[in-house]
Amino acid sequence: MLGDDYHFAEVGFDVPLPGAVDQPWHRDFPMPAATRDEHRLTSLAFNLTLVDTTADMGPFEIAVGTQWDDSPEFDHGMFPPKSHHGRYEGSRSARCRSAVTSRCARRSPSTAARRTTRSCPARCSSWVRTRPTPSRLVEHSPRVTHGFWDALPQQVRDHLRCPVVDRLEPIVQKHTIEGLVMGAS
Repeated sequence: MLGDDYHFAEVGFDVPLPGAVDQPWHRDFPMPAATRDEHRLTSLAFNLTLVDTTADMGPFEIAVGTQWDDSPEFDHGMFPPKSHHGRYEGSRSARCRSAVTSRCARRSPSTAARRTTRSCPARCSSWVRTRPTPSRLVEHSPRVTHGFWDALPQQVRDHLRCPVVDRLEPIVQKHTIEGLVMGAS
């Protein structure tokens, strides 16, 4: 689907904690020109839940068709204004958190409020044909050591564009979704 020039963009963990509020509608990356101008999908994202889940953990929700939405009103190219939320609510498709979820990374997801005392960690990863925002790539991209890089087959290296470092250091997320939209959910 992504063609020969895709690359692994990021891996992380989404850990909704007990009492987490509704997550605002958003997309994971701004829309690239290929999607906007050519109506071509250029990303895949996968969420893999790491624990057994229950209904009170809040489903992962996707607003169907929003991978094509583009508006100058989107903050940072990723956050639709509240005036769009009614349509998103009407086209939401709840996904059970106990399954593997795959989607276009530019489709707008949300997470419902949590009514449980347990966390629900999920491993998130994405592949893209076009590069994500450079600052996001630098801050959050996976890193590998020189030894690990040298041991990878060339066909893997061709699709893994990331910093090669002497020593791995923890990557600390610099924001929360809520923080990016000034606490408005």
